Amino acid sequence: MTAYYQPSLTKEYDEDSPGGNFDFFSNLVTKWEAAARLPGESTRQVVVRSGVVLGRGGGAISHMLLPFRLGLGGPIGSGRQFFPWIHIGDLAGILNYALEANHVQGVLNGVAPASTTTNAEFAQALGAALGRPAFIPVPSTVVRAVFGERAIMLLEGQKVVPRRTLATGYQYSFPELRAALKDVVA
Repeated sequence: MTAYYQPSLTKEYDEDSPGGNFDFFSNLVTKWEAAARLPGESTRQVVVRSGVVLGRGGGAISHMLLPFRLGLGGPIGSGRQFFPWIHIGDLAGILNYALEANHVQGVLNGVAPASTTTNAEFAQALGAALGRPAFIPVPSTVVRAVFGERAIMLLEGQKVVPRRTLATGYQYSFPELRAALKDVVA
């Protein structure tokens, strides 16, 4: 989960970046990773920190589709926050690749190479994929009222890059947002 990294409008995070100790979600990810860690060095271990997963019939996109189809979609809050995303096919592909490729180990960022997308850019691309406008912003106060503590994940993003994931040789099927959204909403 990219919630491991501290929200920032300027910093770029890769798999070696520090994080995991600044709020509830980062501490939760740190604890999950610690619980999954096997003792010793004899077993190859891989941890995938995923961004927002885009897929058909569920997940984040299912909550976004209705307002966007009605022409009521738009950026969340300021829209300037980064929105690290990945197509579900690529997340499954990274997991499968990590299982089969013995040279893969350690932390991998499960985000698309084009995941330096802002929330406003994501909203525009989703609107375009649906053939609908996407200019009505969702005010931060509404997001906080609806999502409570989880609102930070929507209102404050991270610029997460899959540097190590790319270095392993994994080939993305959906590296670009427009193609990923077109597939998901088709």
